[in-house]
Amino acid sequence: MSSLPAWLLLVVFLTSAGVIWGAGIKLSDHTDVLAERLHLGTALGGVILLSIATNLPEIAITVAAAMSGNVEVAVGNILGGIAIQTVVLVALDAFGVRTRRPLTFMAASLSLVLEAALVVAVLFVVLAGSQLPGSLVFSRLTPGPVLIVIVWVVGLWLIGGPGKRLPWADSGEAPDGQDRPRGHSRKITEQEATNKNQSTGRVVLIFSVAALLTLVAGVAIEQSGEKFFGDLGLSGALFGATVLAAATSLPELSTGLTAARTGDYKLAMGDIFGGNAFLPVLFLVATLISGKAVLPQLRASDIYLTALGGLLTVVYMVGLVFRPKRQILRMGVDSVAVLALYVVGLVGLVALQ
Repeated sequence: MSSLPAWLLLVVFLTSAGVIWGAGIKLSDHTDVLAERLHLGTALGGVILLSIATNLPEIAITVAAAMSGNVEVAVGNILGGIAIQTVVLVALDAFGVRTRRPLTFMAASLSLVLEAALVVAVLFVVLAGSQLPGSLVFSRLTPGPVLIVIVWVVGLWLIGGPGKRLPWADSGEAPDGQDRPRGHSRKITEQEATNKNQSTGRVVLIFSVAALLTLVAGVAIEQSGEKFFGDLGLSGALFGATVLAAATSLPELSTGLTAARTGDYKLAMGDIFGGNAFLPVLFLVATLISGKAVLPQLRASDIYLTALGGLLTVVYMVGLVFRPKRQILRMGVDSVAVLALYVVGLVGLVALQ
Protein backbone atom coordinates (compact mmCIF):
# COMPACT_ATOMS: atom_id res chain seq x y z
CA MET A 1 0.00 0.00 0.00
CA SER A 2 2.85 2.40 0.81
CA SER A 3 3.90 2.59 -2.83
CA LEU A 4 0.45 3.52 -4.18
CA PRO A 5 -0.32 7.13 -5.16
CA ALA A 6 -2.58 9.17 -2.89
CA TRP A 7 -5.58 9.10 -5.24
CA LEU A 8 -5.47 5.31 -5.48
CA LEU A 9 -5.17 4.96 -1.70
CA LEU A 10 -8.32 7.05 -1.34
CA VAL A 11 -10.12 4.88 -3.92
CA VAL A 12 -9.11 1.73 -2.01
CA PHE A 13 -10.27 3.28 1.28
CA LEU A 14 -13.66 4.36 -0.07
CA THR A 15 -14.19 1.06 -1.91
CA SER A 16 -13.34 -0.88 1.25
CA ALA A 17 -15.81 1.26 3.22
CA GLY A 18 -18.49 0.45 0.64
CA VAL A 19 -17.73 -3.27 0.86
CA ILE A 20 -17.89 -3.13 4.67
CA TRP A 21 -21.25 -1.35 4.41
CA GLY A 22 -22.79 -3.80 1.93
CA ALA A 23 -21.23 -7.02 3.20
CA GLY A 24 -21.81 -5.96 6.81
CA ILE A 25 -25.55 -5.59 6.20
CA LYS A 26 -25.71 -9.01 4.51
CA LEU A 27 -23.68 -10.48 7.34
CA SER A 28 -25.99 -9.02 9.97
CA ASP A 29 -29.16 -10.15 8.17
CA HIS A 30 -27.94 -13.70 7.67
CA THR A 31 -26.62 -13.87 11.22
CA ASP A 32 -30.16 -13.09 12.35
CA VAL A 33 -31.51 -15.87 10.12
CA LEU A 34 -28.98 -18.40 11.46
CA ALA A 35 -29.65 -17.34 15.06
CA GLU A 36 -33.38 -17.89 14.58
CA ARG A 37 -33.10 -21.20 12.71
CA LEU A 38 -30.52 -22.64 15.09
CA HIS A 39 -32.39 -21.22 18.11
CA LEU A 40 -29.30 -19.30 19.26
CA GLY A 41 -30.84 -15.85 19.52
CA THR A 42 -31.08 -15.56 23.29
CA ALA A 43 -28.47 -18.16 24.25
CA LEU A 44 -24.93 -17.22 25.29
CA GLY A 45 -23.52 -18.83 22.14
CA GLY A 46 -25.90 -16.83 19.98
CA VAL A 47 -24.92 -13.55 21.62
CA ILE A 48 -21.23 -14.33 21.09
CA LEU A 49 -21.88 -15.26 17.45
CA LEU A 50 -23.76 -12.00 16.86
CA SER A 51 -21.02 -9.97 18.57
CA ILE A 52 -18.27 -11.54 16.47
CA ALA A 53 -20.20 -11.28 13.21
CA THR A 54 -21.11 -7.62 13.62
CA ASN A 55 -17.55 -6.67 14.58
CA LEU A 56 -15.63 -8.52 11.88
CA PRO A 57 -14.19 -5.26 10.41
CA GLU A 58 -12.74 -4.38 13.82
CA ILE A 59 -11.41 -7.94 14.21
CA ALA A 60 -9.67 -7.73 10.83
CA ILE A 61 -8.22 -4.31 11.63
CA THR A 62 -6.96 -5.48 15.03
CA VAL A 63 -5.29 -8.56 13.56
CA ALA A 64 -3.69 -6.62 10.68
CA ALA A 65 -2.46 -3.82 12.95
CA ALA A 66 -1.07 -6.23 15.55
CA MET A 67 0.74 -8.28 12.89
CA SER A 68 2.32 -5.14 11.44
CA GLY A 69 3.33 -3.91 14.88
CA ASN A 70 1.12 -0.81 14.58
CA VAL A 71 -1.05 -1.50 17.61
CA GLU A 72 -1.99 2.16 18.12
CA VAL A 73 -4.33 2.06 15.11
CA ALA A 74 -6.13 -1.00 16.53
CA VAL A 75 -6.36 0.59 19.97
CA GLY A 76 -7.78 3.79 18.52
CA ASN A 77 -10.27 1.84 16.42
CA ILE A 78 -11.47 -0.21 19.41
CA LEU A 79 -11.85 2.66 21.86
CA GLY A 80 -12.95 5.22 19.28
CA GLY A 81 -15.40 2.67 17.91
CA ILE A 82 -17.14 2.42 21.28
CA ALA A 83 -17.66 6.18 21.38
CA ILE A 84 -18.82 6.57 17.80
CA GLN A 85 -21.11 3.53 17.90
CA THR A 86 -22.78 5.05 20.94
CA VAL A 87 -23.33 8.16 18.83
CA VAL A 88 -25.03 5.88 16.26
CA LEU A 89 -27.88 5.76 18.79
CA VAL A 90 -28.32 9.50 18.21
CA ALA A 91 -28.97 8.80 14.52
CA LEU A 92 -31.38 5.98 15.41
CA ASP A 93 -33.23 8.35 17.74
CA ALA A 94 -33.47 11.09 15.11
CA PHE A 95 -34.23 9.01 12.01
CA GLY A 96 -35.35 5.56 13.17
CA VAL A 97 -38.09 6.16 15.74
CA ARG A 98 -41.44 6.59 14.01
CA THR A 99 -43.41 7.52 17.14
CA ARG A 100 -43.22 10.98 18.70
CA ARG A 101 -41.22 9.66 21.61
CA PRO A 102 -37.44 9.44 22.20
CA LEU A 103 -35.61 6.17 21.63
CA THR A 104 -34.89 5.61 25.33
CA PHE A 105 -38.56 6.15 26.23
CA MET A 106 -39.65 3.44 23.80
CA ALA A 107 -36.82 0.99 24.54
CA ALA A 108 -36.56 1.43 28.30
CA SER A 109 -35.97 -1.78 30.25
CA LEU A 110 -33.70 -2.82 33.10
CA SER A 111 -32.08 -5.42 30.84
CA LEU A 112 -30.78 -2.64 28.60
CA VAL A 113 -29.50 -0.77 31.65
CA LEU A 114 -27.56 -3.91 32.60
CA GLU A 115 -26.16 -4.20 29.06
CA ALA A 116 -24.99 -0.59 29.19
CA ALA A 117 -23.50 -1.24 32.65
CA LEU A 118 -21.50 -4.12 31.16
CA VAL A 119 -19.96 -1.71 28.64
CA VAL A 120 -18.92 0.62 31.46
CA ALA A 121 -17.57 -2.29 33.56
CA VAL A 122 -15.39 -3.52 30.70
CA LEU A 123 -14.09 0.01 30.13
CA PHE A 124 -13.17 0.23 33.83
CA VAL A 125 -11.06 -2.92 33.38
CA VAL A 126 -9.37 -1.30 30.37
CA LEU A 127 -8.42 1.70 32.52
CA ALA A 128 -7.15 -0.53 35.33
CA GLY A 129 -5.18 -2.70 32.91
CA SER A 130 -3.48 0.34 31.42
CA GLN A 131 -1.85 1.03 34.80
CA LEU A 132 -0.25 -2.40 35.17
CA PRO A 133 3.45 -2.88 34.33
CA GLY A 134 4.16 -4.05 30.80
CA SER A 135 6.40 -6.86 32.11
CA LEU A 136 3.40 -8.93 33.27
CA VAL A 137 3.36 -11.24 30.24
CA PHE A 138 2.93 -15.00 30.55
CA SER A 139 2.40 -17.28 27.54
CA ARG A 140 1.63 -14.18 25.41
CA LEU A 141 -1.13 -13.18 27.86
CA THR A 142 -1.47 -10.28 30.28
CA PRO A 143 -3.91 -9.85 33.19
CA GLY A 144 -5.93 -6.96 31.71
CA PRO A 145 -7.27 -8.60 28.52
CA VAL A 146 -7.91 -11.88 30.33
CA LEU A 147 -9.99 -10.09 32.96
CA ILE A 148 -11.86 -8.21 30.21
CA VAL A 149 -12.93 -11.51 28.66
CA ILE A 150 -13.97 -12.91 32.05
CA VAL A 151 -16.04 -9.81 32.88
CA TRP A 152 -17.62 -9.89 29.40
CA VAL A 153 -18.61 -13.57 29.55
CA VAL A 154 -19.93 -13.34 33.12
CA GLY A 155 -21.83 -10.18 32.20
CA LEU A 156 -23.43 -11.87 29.20
CA TRP A 157 -24.45 -14.81 31.36
CA LEU A 158 -26.00 -12.55 33.99
CA ILE A 159 -27.91 -10.54 31.36
CA GLY A 160 -29.05 -13.59 29.42
CA GLY A 161 -29.89 -15.67 32.50
CA PRO A 162 -30.91 -13.92 35.73
CA GLY A 163 -31.30 -10.67 33.76
CA LYS A 164 -34.26 -12.17 31.91
CA ARG A 165 -36.06 -12.90 35.19
CA LEU A 166 -35.59 -9.68 37.14
CA PRO A 167 -37.70 -9.53 40.34
CA TRP A 168 -39.42 -6.35 39.20
CA ALA A 169 -42.84 -5.62 37.74
CA ASP A 170 -43.01 -7.06 34.20
CA SER A 171 -39.41 -8.27 34.61
CA GLY A 172 -38.12 -4.73 34.42
CA GLU A 173 -39.98 -3.71 31.26
CA ALA A 174 -41.28 -0.12 31.24
CA PRO A 175 -44.96 0.67 30.45
CA ASP A 176 -46.05 2.45 27.26
CA GLY A 177 -42.88 1.49 25.45
CA GLN A 178 -42.20 -1.01 22.69
CA ASP A 179 -45.37 -3.04 22.23
CA ARG A 180 -43.80 -6.12 20.61
CA PRO A 181 -41.12 -8.33 22.18
CA ARG A 182 -37.44 -7.63 21.67
CA GLY A 183 -36.05 -9.42 18.63
CA HIS A 184 -39.24 -9.53 16.57
CA SER A 185 -37.41 -7.85 13.67
CA ARG A 186 -35.07 -10.86 13.52
CA LYS A 187 -38.05 -13.13 13.11
CA ILE A 188 -39.21 -10.90 10.25
CA THR A 189 -35.79 -11.21 8.60
CA GLU A 190 -35.88 -14.99 8.94
CA GLN A 191 -39.43 -15.14 7.55
CA GLU A 192 -38.37 -13.07 4.53
CA ALA A 193 -35.53 -15.52 3.89
CA THR A 194 -37.95 -18.42 4.16
CA ASN A 195 -40.36 -16.74 1.73
CA LYS A 196 -37.48 -16.45 -0.75
CA ASN A 197 -36.83 -20.20 -0.34
CA GLN A 198 -33.36 -19.62 1.08
CA SER A 199 -32.17 -22.87 2.60
CA THR A 200 -29.95 -22.90 5.67
CA GLY A 201 -27.07 -24.07 3.48
CA ARG A 202 -27.50 -21.05 1.20
CA VAL A 203 -27.68 -18.75 4.20
CA VAL A 204 -24.42 -20.22 5.55
CA LEU A 205 -22.78 -19.72 2.14
CA ILE A 206 -23.84 -16.06 1.91
CA PHE A 207 -22.78 -15.55 5.53
CA SER A 208 -19.34 -17.02 4.79
CA VAL A 209 -18.81 -14.94 1.64
CA ALA A 210 -19.92 -11.76 3.43
CA ALA A 211 -17.61 -12.55 6.35
CA LEU A 212 -14.65 -13.09 3.99
CA LEU A 213 -15.35 -9.85 2.12
CA THR A 214 -15.66 -7.98 5.40
CA LEU A 215 -12.35 -9.35 6.67
CA VAL A 216 -10.50 -8.47 3.44
CA ALA A 217 -12.07 -5.01 3.32
CA GLY A 218 -11.17 -4.47 6.98
CA VAL A 219 -7.48 -5.09 6.28
CA ALA A 220 -7.56 -2.93 3.13
CA ILE A 221 -9.30 0.00 4.80
CA GLU A 222 -6.81 -0.01 7.69
CA GLN A 223 -3.72 -0.10 5.50
CA SER A 224 -4.89 2.34 2.83
CA GLY A 225 -6.45 4.74 5.32
CA GLU A 226 -3.45 4.78 7.63
CA LYS A 227 -1.15 5.71 4.75
CA PHE A 228 -3.49 8.25 3.09
CA PHE A 229 -4.61 10.07 6.23
CA GLY A 230 -1.16 9.74 7.79
CA ASP A 231 0.29 11.68 4.87
CA LEU A 232 -2.31 14.38 5.59
CA GLY A 233 -0.97 14.69 9.14
CA LEU A 234 -3.53 12.55 10.98
CA SER A 235 -1.80 10.36 13.57
CA GLY A 236 -2.47 6.64 13.71
CA ALA A 237 -4.39 6.89 16.99
CA LEU A 238 -6.53 9.82 15.84
CA PHE A 239 -7.20 8.15 12.48
CA GLY A 240 -8.27 4.92 14.17
CA ALA A 241 -10.51 6.72 16.64
CA THR A 242 -12.32 8.91 14.11
CA VAL A 243 -12.23 8.14 10.38
CA LEU A 244 -11.61 4.40 10.68
CA ALA A 245 -14.09 3.96 13.55
CA ALA A 246 -16.76 5.86 11.59
CA ALA A 247 -16.21 3.73 8.47
CA THR A 248 -16.45 0.44 10.36
CA SER A 249 -19.62 1.61 12.15
CA LEU A 250 -21.60 1.89 8.90
CA PRO A 251 -23.18 -1.61 9.14
CA GLU A 252 -24.34 -0.92 12.72
CA LEU A 253 -25.96 2.31 11.53
CA SER A 254 -27.84 0.60 8.70
CA THR A 255 -29.00 -2.46 10.65
CA GLY A 256 -29.90 -0.29 13.65
CA LEU A 257 -32.08 1.95 11.50
CA THR A 258 -33.80 -1.13 10.04
CA ALA A 259 -34.55 -2.53 13.52
CA ALA A 260 -35.76 0.84 14.85
CA ARG A 261 -38.04 1.46 11.87
CA THR A 262 -39.73 -1.90 12.46
CA GLY A 263 -40.36 -0.88 16.07
CA ASP A 264 -37.67 -3.13 17.57
CA TYR A 265 -36.10 -0.34 19.63
CA LYS A 266 -34.79 -2.65 22.35
CA LEU A 267 -32.91 -4.73 19.80
CA ALA A 268 -31.47 -1.62 18.13
CA MET A 269 -30.05 -0.34 21.41
CA GLY A 270 -29.07 -3.81 22.64
CA ASP A 271 -27.04 -4.53 19.51
CA ILE A 272 -25.05 -1.30 19.99
CA PHE A 273 -24.37 -1.99 23.67
CA GLY A 274 -23.54 -5.62 22.87
CA GLY A 275 -21.06 -4.64 20.18
CA ASN A 276 -19.46 -2.02 22.43
CA ALA A 277 -19.04 -4.52 25.27
CA PHE A 278 -17.36 -6.95 22.86
CA LEU A 279 -14.86 -4.53 21.30
CA PRO A 280 -12.44 -4.44 24.28
CA VAL A 281 -12.24 -8.25 24.05
CA LEU A 282 -10.14 -7.61 20.94
CA PHE A 283 -7.33 -6.43 23.22
CA LEU A 284 -6.82 -10.13 23.97
CA VAL A 285 -6.44 -10.80 20.23
CA ALA A 286 -3.95 -7.94 19.85
CA THR A 287 -1.97 -9.17 22.86
CA LEU A 288 -1.82 -12.77 21.63
CA ILE A 289 -0.66 -11.74 18.15
CA SER A 290 1.84 -9.09 19.18
CA GLY A 291 3.13 -10.98 22.23
CA LYS A 292 3.32 -7.67 24.08
CA ALA A 293 1.30 -6.03 26.84
CA VAL A 294 -1.04 -3.79 24.85
CA LEU A 295 -3.03 -2.10 27.61
CA PRO A 296 0.04 -0.67 29.43
CA GLN A 297 0.94 1.03 26.12
CA LEU A 298 -2.27 3.10 26.15
CA ARG A 299 -1.50 6.77 25.75
CA ALA A 300 -3.31 9.79 27.14
CA SER A 301 -5.59 9.95 24.08
CA ASP A 302 -6.54 6.27 24.47
CA ILE A 303 -7.46 6.70 28.14
CA TYR A 304 -9.37 9.84 27.14
CA LEU A 305 -11.37 7.86 24.56
CA THR A 306 -12.10 5.15 27.12
CA ALA A 307 -13.53 7.73 29.51
CA LEU A 308 -15.51 9.38 26.68
CA GLY A 309 -17.09 6.06 25.66
CA GLY A 310 -18.04 5.34 29.25
CA LEU A 311 -19.50 8.82 29.75
CA LEU A 312 -21.68 8.60 26.62
CA THR A 313 -22.92 5.18 27.73
CA VAL A 314 -23.82 6.48 31.19
CA VAL A 315 -25.91 9.27 29.61
CA TYR A 316 -28.03 6.67 27.83
CA MET A 317 -28.25 4.59 31.02
CA VAL A 318 -29.75 7.64 32.75
CA GLY A 319 -32.09 8.13 29.79
CA LEU A 320 -33.31 4.54 30.03
CA VAL A 321 -34.12 5.07 33.72
CA PHE A 322 -35.71 8.53 33.52
CA ARG A 323 -37.33 8.00 30.07
CA PRO A 324 -37.48 11.66 28.94
CA LYS A 325 -40.48 12.52 26.77
CA ARG A 326 -39.23 15.84 25.48
CA GLN A 327 -37.75 15.93 21.98
CA ILE A 328 -35.41 18.47 20.40
CA LEU A 329 -35.06 18.16 16.61
CA ARG A 330 -36.75 14.72 16.87
CA MET A 331 -34.15 13.60 19.42
CA GLY A 332 -34.49 12.89 23.10
CA VAL A 333 -32.70 15.14 25.56
CA ASP A 334 -30.24 12.32 26.28
CA SER A 335 -29.34 12.00 22.58
CA VAL A 336 -28.79 15.76 22.34
CA ALA A 337 -26.49 15.53 25.38
CA VAL A 338 -24.57 12.60 23.85
CA LEU A 339 -24.11 14.45 20.57
CA ALA A 340 -22.89 17.60 22.34
CA LEU A 341 -20.52 15.64 24.58
CA TYR A 342 -19.10 13.76 21.59
CA VAL A 343 -18.40 16.98 19.68
CA VAL A 344 -16.73 18.51 22.72
CA GLY A 345 -14.87 15.24 23.20
CA LEU A 346 -13.49 15.36 19.65
CA VAL A 347 -12.22 18.88 20.25
CA GLY A 348 -10.45 17.65 23.35
CA LEU A 349 -9.01 14.68 21.45
CA VAL A 350 -7.56 16.98 18.79
CA ALA A 351 -6.07 19.14 21.55
CA LEU A 352 -4.44 16.04 23.07
CA GLN A 353 -2.84 15.21 19.74
